[in-house]
Amino acid sequence: MATVIVAGGATGIGRACVRKFREQGDNVVLIDHRAEARSVVDEESNGECLFLQRDLSDPAVPQEAVALAVKQFGGVDTVIITAALMVSASLADWTEEMWDRTVALNLKMPFFFTQAAAPYLAMSDNASVVFTSSTGAIRGHAGMSAYQATKAALPGLARSLTAELAPQGIRINCVLPGWIETPFNDPFWSYQHDPDEKRKVIDKQIPLGRHGTPDEVAALILLLAAAGGRYMAGTSFVVDGGYTAV
Repeated sequence: MATVIVAGGATGIGRACVRKFREQGDNVVLIDHRAEARSVVDEESNGECLFLQRDLSDPAVPQEAVALAVKQFGGVDTVIITAALMVSASLADWTEEMWDRTVALNLKMPFFFTQAAAPYLAMSDNASVVFTSSTGAIRGHAGMSAYQATKAALPGLARSLTAELAPQGIRINCVLPGWIETPFNDPFWSYQHDPDEKRKVIDKQIPLGRHGTPDEVAALILLLAAAGGRYMAGTSFVVDGGYTAV
């Protein structure tokens, strides 16, 4: 039984992670600003789940979440960062506030969550941190400047933190999901002139011919956190149906 912190889990990949970790008997602390995250917390499962309704861009939240996990469950074994902000706008419409909000959640928060959890992860016999990046770190889409810049930075952050923390037994990895069926992508679709047509074009570019599911990404995240992932550190794993392979 492990103690897992999931930052962002009201919908999509984070929600799938909460369910899968609890199904295998792990205890979860879920942090999200959306009240609808309560529904996944209240589901019957094998592991316990505590919910903090907080704005994850608040720099005080990582320390609070880690303290809660330690108090209630005795430590921290795994930190999963799935929360992110996607803002879509033409170059001329970007503001400093839009840029700073994206950086605060997508890049600063994963770093300071790792910082807050590191002393307790170092006491675990199977410590793992997983950042959710994106294939947006590899391929460009118009109007996504801040999102793609921050997602491209996460693999570099994982490598640097691995150099520092791996000697303490803490593994840091990145998962790069491609096109996944999740409400998170709504800002991208709303930016398109014809979302339905754009969806058809994208699906044709994916060798498997479809969007992925949150469960398919969560399955990889669970592997990275499990004993079977003990020798995976400082690297990035693409889950995209072949989208970036062709």
